[in-house]
Amino acid sequence: MNEVYLILGGNILDRMEYLKKAVSALENHGILIEKKSSVYETEAWGEGSSGVYLNMVIKILTKLSAKDLLELILNIEQKLGRRRQKQNKNADRTIDIDILFYNQEIINTESLTIPHPRLSQRKFVLEPLLEIDKKIIHPTLNKSIETIYSECEDLSHVKKYT
Repeated sequence: MNEVYLILGGNILDRMEYLKKAVSALENHGILIEKKSSVYETEAWGEGSSGVYLNMVIKILTKLSAKDLLELILNIEQKLGRRRQKQNKNADRTIDIDILFYNQEIINTESLTIPHPRLSQRKFVLEPLLEIDKKIIHPTLNKSIETIYSECEDLSHVKKYT
């Protein structure tokens, strides 16, 4: 089984409901959810998005290859109303699911980069990841999530959602 970390988030409509639907859709496709972080409320990151996000990280176990997992994720996003915009990659969305880590593999293809290339710059990714497993070693930075978090310069506000 492949050990994978995903970040899920969204900032429009019923944000919590879309997180639940995304987790359920993954489980319905045979994905085993091993751990879930708390849900965090975060401000929009980057330009082109304005709404407040709910985000969470999940650790999953799957037999799917990274490529097949990406196809499944894109399909789930589309079924949950995600409309990707080429001109505005940070547009508001019902759900976004990104692969953060896939085992300890380094993957660079036209459609997929693992580890996620900007995870070390984003507190909204690092805080829930830290909650699940602060000892994960980033395979290209050769640092633990705990160390990466302590060095992160992102000043955005991340708080647990209740």
